Amino acid sequence: MVDPAPRPYGDRVRAFRLLGRRNFGLLWSAGLISLTGDWVLRIGLPIYVYQLTGSPLATSAMFMAGALPSVLFGSVAGVYVDRWDRRRTFVIGNLLLAAVLVPVALVQRADLLWIVYVAAFLESTIGLFVGPAEGALLPLLVEPDQLVTANSLNALNSNVSRLVGPPLGGVIAVATGILGIAFIDAASFLAAAFLVGLMRGTPSTRAPGAIVDGLRTWTRLWRDWIAGLAIVRTRRAISAIFLLIGIAAIGEGVFSVLFVLYVVSVLGGGAPELGILMSFQAIGGLIGSFLLIPLSTRASATTLIGWGALLFGTIDLVIFNAPSFGATLALVAVLFALVGIPAATTFPVILSIIQSGVPDAFRGRVLGAMTTTSSVLRLCGLGIAGVLAAPLGVVTVLNVQGLAYVIAGIAMLVLLPRAIRADRDATAVVV
Repeated sequence: MVDPAPRPYGDRVRAFRLLGRRNFGLLWSAGLISLTGDWVLRIGLPIYVYQLTGSPLATSAMFMAGALPSVLFGSVAGVYVDRWDRRRTFVIGNLLLAAVLVPVALVQRADLLWIVYVAAFLESTIGLFVGPAEGALLPLLVEPDQLVTANSLNALNSNVSRLVGPPLGGVIAVATGILGIAFIDAASFLAAAFLVGLMRGTPSTRAPGAIVDGLRTWTRLWRDWIAGLAIVRTRRAISAIFLLIGIAAIGEGVFSVLFVLYVVSVLGGGAPELGILMSFQAIGGLIGSFLLIPLSTRASATTLIGWGALLFGTIDLVIFNAPSFGATLALVAVLFALVGIPAATTFPVILSIIQSGVPDAFRGRVLGAMTTTSSVLRLCGLGIAGVLAAPLGVVTVLNVQGLAYVIAGIAMLVLLPRAIRADRDATAVVV
């Protein structure tokens, strides 16, 4: 396996020229619109559920309903992604995602909250096909030495959407309730499906009869699934990346629940403050995305990933404890901007290592396995937050999460270079 980061990827002008490529530009634009709608839902819906019920447990249950499908089906979904046409999978998946949101708009009372849970389950299930399909399609649209650049641009649109979506979600939650939240996200899915439907000349990965065989031949499904897991097990760099992804997933689960409680109970804020903090993190993410393009020519992937996780955890610890020392909301917002920088410079490199280190025929399965791993451990994080927040306190649990990132960053600085060298040596022996 080749460490992708040391290669020259050109300056920012060359990077943005990738957006001029029809297929990549359409996929990028679809992602920007869809992610913006997702952030509206991600911020607005928990606020709405919490206001409707006044229960942290009900809010946590909503996140758990969304995490459960990935635990059950995530890795298996990747098998189908490797068999089906990835562009078509993306389009149909987004249309289904829009349809699922329609009944959510009907939830006006607490006794109808079960509709939100069902919708969260279905949205997550469909997303298991859409996400890996997009991730596996991207390397077919750019040259191998442009992967980090392309993923950096995707991280850029992710942070643009994070900048716009959270405050919009907070405003919509207060002004229109669930109806506006569901409408905006559904419209974003429809727009994404339309844009990717305009792509032309994308390589098809579907074999004749693969869909029928995939639905009926469970033996073949099992073998394909095991073959995908073998890639993760036998390639040490991929295994090391999965370790970091697992730690990050636990942290994400904890943060998903406790962030709302942190803003309300520690900072004394509400929906507007929640949106402001997420937007400031998006500003940092934008800065990080711009910085990654030149950094990728000067630093190795292992350095970017290890130091990124280490800095992310360190700044998190400062954020969680700053209010105890009299920090104002303005200072906390600045810290959120700072923590967005290492977050944006880490994941694109992680994704590039997976995309470059896994053969195309297995890419969907490995990305699906990554989704399952993340979801299982994110579910653990949700449970940890729900159970320990009351007896230990919100800040204490968040501190443990930040410390885990610090330890993970140090581990990556030590383990990942050795893993990449071992994979390279093993490849040389085979050749």
